[in-house]
Amino acid sequence: MFGSLLLAITVCFGTLGSVSPVHADQPVQLIFDTDLGNDVDDALAMGVIHSLQSRGECELLAVTLTKDHELAAPFADVVNTFYGRGDIPIGVCRSDVTNSEGRFNGLAAIKDDGKDRYPHDLRSGKDAPDAVEVLRRVLAQAEDHSVVIAQVGFSTNLANLLDSPADDLSPLPGKELVKKKVQRLSVMAGAFEQIKNNKGQPYDHKEYNVIKDIPAAQKLAKEWPTPILWSGYEIGIALRYPHESIEQDYGYVEHHPLAEAYIAYNPPPHDRPTWDLTCVLQLVRPDRDYFGLTSVGKVTVADDGLTTFAEDANGRDQYFTLNDAQIARTLEALQLLSSEPPHAIR
Repeated sequence: MFGSLLLAITVCFGTLGSVSPVHADQPVQLIFDTDLGNDVDDALAMGVIHSLQSRGECELLAVTLTKDHELAAPFADVVNTFYGRGDIPIGVCRSDVTNSEGRFNGLAAIKDDGKDRYPHDLRSGKDAPDAVEVLRRVLAQAEDHSVVIAQVGFSTNLANLLDSPADDLSPLPGKELVKKKVQRLSVMAGAFEQIKNNKGQPYDHKEYNVIKDIPAAQKLAKEWPTPILWSGYEIGIALRYPHESIEQDYGYVEHHPLAEAYIAYNPPPHDRPTWDLTCVLQLVRPDRDYFGLTSVGKVTVADDGLTTFAEDANGRDQYFTLNDAQIARTLEALQLLSSEPPHAIR
């Protein structure tokens, strides 16, 4: 009874402690920019988003893809449709970066007895609009300073957005449109604390999401006009999703897209780092002490993809930190939200 009452309060009044300066009593307005298919944490992050939306805490405005394969967008549609939100706009890039299918996007093409295992309408990324078009349309329709963006893939789409000209969707060029509409951005990119190799030796880690499109990451770091929260490689490594959850918590349906994606990517027993989930959780629940944040400063991306942070009282950037108490609390939240059933099948 208490849980139902709490849910009702959340739906009616929104998340307590929301940082939105526009309407603190409304769901966080979220865009998810992802390289879905390169790792399974992107898929789990979508589960977190949909569970938070079902709780009235956020609204997923669009999903934009930086993985350039025709099944990435259909799998995003699979997940959205599974949670009852198959009409969420999906945009794609045509960059030829990571153009392979990946280990689980093929689930969108699987049929059982001639029918889609996972119902969805979008059959190919070739049929989806360009990501920049989707981003400009969603931002143009949003209230000022109301949108947060989780970028958990490459910086390709957001860099292209910054360069986009005024058009029929908005009289503002990209950078001005972002400045007017976006409240903050959280990116899963870079590494900011000491990383050690398998032999326990420290090294300079050049993180995947950066090195796959270094010019775009450099442009984002130099020109993005709103605050950026950086979730470094070390954060996801410290928060590994328990494989027991995949084996035990998703059995409320015969075929679950997140569990099957996890198994296709790397089957249990395997505890996958939760890199991309962290950005979503912090943006939607900023005041729950899931993570710490450094003082403000400036992130720089070198020509080889190495990211560095320098404190600066006039800076725009902060990066995530994590202590032992937060690890237990945050991992529990991520596990529960990822595996929460859609309302329609509870």
